[in-house]
Amino acid sequence: MISREICARVLAKAVSTGADYAEIFAEYTVEHSISMIAKKVETIYDGIIAGAGIRVYKGLRSVMASTVDTSEAGLLRCAERAADALGQGSAEISVNLRERIFGDIHPIKVVPATVSNAEKIKILKDGYFAAMDFDPCIKQVSGSLLDIDHNILIASTDGIYAQDRQIRTRIAIQAVAEKNGETQTGFYGPGRRMGMEMFDEINAHDVGIKAAQQAAIMAGAGYCPAGVMPVAIGNGFGGVIFHEACGHSLEASSVAYGLSQFAGKLGQQIANPKVTAIDDGTIPNAWGSINIDDEGTPAQRKVLIENGILKTYMIDKFNGRRMGLESTGSSRRESYSYTPTSRMTNTFIAEGPDENDDIIASMEYGLFAKEMGGGSVNPATGEFNFAVNEGYIVRNGKICEPVRGASLVGKGSEVIMNIDMVGKNLDLGTGMCGASSGSIPTTVGEPLIRVSSITVGGR
Repeated sequence: MISREICARVLAKAVSTGADYAEIFAEYTVEHSISMIAKKVETIYDGIIAGAGIRVYKGLRSVMASTVDTSEAGLLRCAERAADALGQGSAEISVNLRERIFGDIHPIKVVPATVSNAEKIKILKDGYFAAMDFDPCIKQVSGSLLDIDHNILIASTDGIYAQDRQIRTRIAIQAVAEKNGETQTGFYGPGRRMGMEMFDEINAHDVGIKAAQQAAIMAGAGYCPAGVMPVAIGNGFGGVIFHEACGHSLEASSVAYGLSQFAGKLGQQIANPKVTAIDDGTIPNAWGSINIDDEGTPAQRKVLIENGILKTYMIDKFNGRRMGLESTGSSRRESYSYTPTSRMTNTFIAEGPDENDDIIASMEYGLFAKEMGGGSVNPATGEFNFAVNEGYIVRNGKICEPVRGASLVGKGSEVIMNIDMVGKNLDLGTGMCGASSGSIPTTVGEPLIRVSSITVGGR
């Protein structure tokens, strides 16, 4: 997108007032989406995001500026603004950029831009009408098909000059069911770092059925009783509980400032010995995978917690300075206009020693949270709350009637110690994660797990 020669001159300008590091992050992203509601196509959207962000820092001071003008003159002006904002001084840093090609472990067979809107609409309609026709109780369905072609370039005074192309595709169906004047919503939205070949392994019809089925079951359910009880959490998107309750607290953006429940605890037991948690940006074609992070560091597989022992954090270059630790390939940002920081990629609890049937059978009375919803957490304290999208009461080791309105409330450092059973059906779920560097694609995952005791909100 921008030549090495131009990048070198821009970086030299960026460090001219005394910075000891500078980087350019340029992007050209094409977004395409189709949405349906009321049994018809509502919107077809095409968008382009193009520009560059220039960041400089000296010691633990950092400044970033951005521009949509990626000509050499525009980039030099942007670099000058960043340099002036950092302060007055001078520096002589030799900028010698060498192109690096880290390889692509995410092969794309069918680039979405080569597929017609008519073909995409046919796929979306398959999922939409599968949900709409599932049951007379389904009163409304909305659906979307999204594809993104995200091209980035990173150049820095570390000598990095690297590019990556990230193509992602996602389909999402939401269904609303009504029974006895009560409405409930079901949702399913799988995605991959793939092109349209994603639909060779994900059937749009099945996506619609899953969303409608969840809505129909929950619409006929009674309210969940409140109390402290054991909870079994389903695989796949159930991993959001680790992502929110613990994952954010393992990011350097909070650890470096002591604003994490797990700061200063490397080498200590922070979880039940059955818990091993991993952040792996190298899983081929997974939604949250990357080849390089947004500072040009290659993606890594990081064992965050091994048999309950805290092994490492997720670290970006800038916060790594404060911590005295190297980057783990964890720097991410929504776009060029955001300052990057440490973020998750594909984060999951690994399979454990327990049989799934034994997990349910072990519960005399409790809740089976089959599908989790959204939630929030305070990384400093680890306090969280999550909605349960699809839940069932467990009695005498059997899954019984569905219940709605359930939520899980607790503290990350406590819940991770209370995960006392870990099953074997690891699966991954698709999501978007919002934080200081914007909204980014992340994957969550886990096998079936049991939390021995947690507060369940309900009625």
